[in-house]
Amino acid sequence: REVSLSLGATKWQTIKHVVLRKARPGILAAIILGFSRAFGETMAVLMVVGNVAKVPSSVFDPAYPLTALIANTFGEMMSIPLYDSAILLAALMLLIVVLIFNILARMVLIKIERGVI
Repeated sequence: REVSLSLGATKWQTIKHVVLRKARPGILAAIILGFSRAFGETMAVLMVVGNVAKVPSSVFDPAYPLTALIANTFGEMMSIPLYDSAILLAALMLLIVVLIFNILARMVLIKIERGVI
């Protein structure tokens, strides 16, 4: 950073070409891990999305996210045998999606550090 400034680059050129170039892997990994965490959030998603058990016809319609399904039917899980399998499968699907996002974030970090991206 100091070398760039001493060679006559402006402050914004230094930020663009030096600082952001070094910070890019961390920023991209944070974005991907943020999406991964958002998939696992339960109560925030319940309040924002609407918690309506129907298939939405538009992007702006209320929906029923997977985390809401697990949270709302967890109490009935032991009383109905079919719920046991369904809730555990939904939790496994959610775990796999979050795991894929975490692996994707790690792969992006490795490629950026090697200079491929």
